Amino acid sequence: MKHVHWQEDLALLSRLRLFQNVTAGCLEQLLKEFRACDLEAGEVVLSPFNRNQYLYLVLSGRLKVYLGSLDNNPVSSIEPGDCAGEISFIDDDHPSAYVVASEPTSALRLHRQSLVSLFQQSPQLMQNLLELLCDRVRQGNRIILDTEQNAKIDTLTGLFNRRWLEHVYQRESTRCAFNEQPLSMLMLDVDHFKAYNDNHGHLAGDYALCLVAHTLRSQLRPTDSMARYGGEEFVILLPEMGSGEARAIGERLRCSLEQISSFYSPLGVLPGVTVSIGLAEMRQPDSLQGLIARADSAMYQAKQDGRNRLNG
Repeated sequence: MKHVHWQEDLALLSRLRLFQNVTAGCLEQLLKEFRACDLEAGEVVLSPFNRNQYLYLVLSGRLKVYLGSLDNNPVSSIEPGDCAGEISFIDDDHPSAYVVASEPTSALRLHRQSLVSLFQQSPQLMQNLLELLCDRVRQGNRIILDTEQNAKIDTLTGLFNRRWLEHVYQRESTRCAFNEQPLSMLMLDVDHFKAYNDNHGHLAGDYALCLVAHTLRSQLRPTDSMARYGGEEFVILLPEMGSGEARAIGERLRCSLEQISSFYSPLGVLPGVTVSIGLAEMRQPDSLQGLIARADSAMYQAKQDGRNRLNG
């Protein structure tokens, strides 16, 4: 970080969001406290390992924010007019993220003691800073939400994935047990899927998996849960449904795929697929692994019996 001379510019300060509607007298006092600095591309401005005593106002260039490690992708950018370090600046603690100059950047740096003394003179300055903090918290919440959402979604089919299944089973099994209601599981496997890939290509296999996912999910209740368990295997949780009703549902789903002899895809017309289904009803106390093991065993038997059928 190289300290440089900055031509004091009251008009520029007044346009920055932090200082909007702050009186000219307060801004003139702030001008005396600012220190200008130039940052090289790749220079680390803030780190979770070092306490921060400064608020940085970006004049030109760009800063990138990284969570956890600099090896991760940046989660946001700090553009000219924005500030960095306001959270650690306020609570006098370590920053929660890395902030790095992604290109040559010019910024103004203000020590926390200088700004704290001005809060008493300018309530508007305090309000502006609180609004910036709220924006940062909301941005962080969006990042967390997006990360969790992506972590539990299978990108090919749009269904939930195996990780999510563990969470929803714990919730639904607890709820059903408390209400003395049954819970059933259907485990599905696409028949002869390796041969399908060998004959039509792996991209065609992907479209076939999407066909299975969309065809079956559209027939389930909002309270039912369908997940891609792995490869060509799918799991469906049917809360508040015993084995008798679940068997009827499974047969209906199996028949709906059996009736699709071919379907349109970006590759052209492709043959449909069938599924073998295993059924198991939750027994108390039943772990997810235990229920899956019994549904998987029933599905294996369905395949042994000739495929395109339900067992359990």
